Amino acid sequence: MSTSEEPADDFDGWVKAEFAARNAFTALVLLVKIGKRRISPLRSTFVHVIGDELDWGEITRLFSSAGVAWDGAAFFPEVAKAGGPLDNAAARLRLRMLETRVDDDRLALNDGHFFDAWGRRMRVDEIG
Repeated sequence: MSTSEEPADDFDGWVKAEFAARNAFTALVLLVKIGKRRISPLRSTFVHVIGDELDWGEITRLFSSAGVAWDGAAFFPEVAKAGGPLDNAAARLRLRMLETRVDDDRLALNDGHFFDAWGRRMRVDEIG
């Protein structure tokens, strides 16, 4: 049995590093369906991260209430001007702006931290 403190996936390491760099923050989140030649946004939400204990298992349990089968999730960390998480109204506004950016250009997912359904890092590349 392993007793390693290393994260089991890329997401867990990302949360720890992001929290260490920013302290508390708000993560804007987009859930997507990934096809052979298309990425389709499905749902969006935001989560206030106030510690580094959030892990991939917990986040996927939260996403199970979205009511859709998803293949990937992109996280965009944001902080208030004074630091810390955004208030809910600002988070909703920034989330709508992000949705518009991603609707216009799926490559905008690369501006965040994009993970597959197992918590492994991904990126979007143009198809030639």
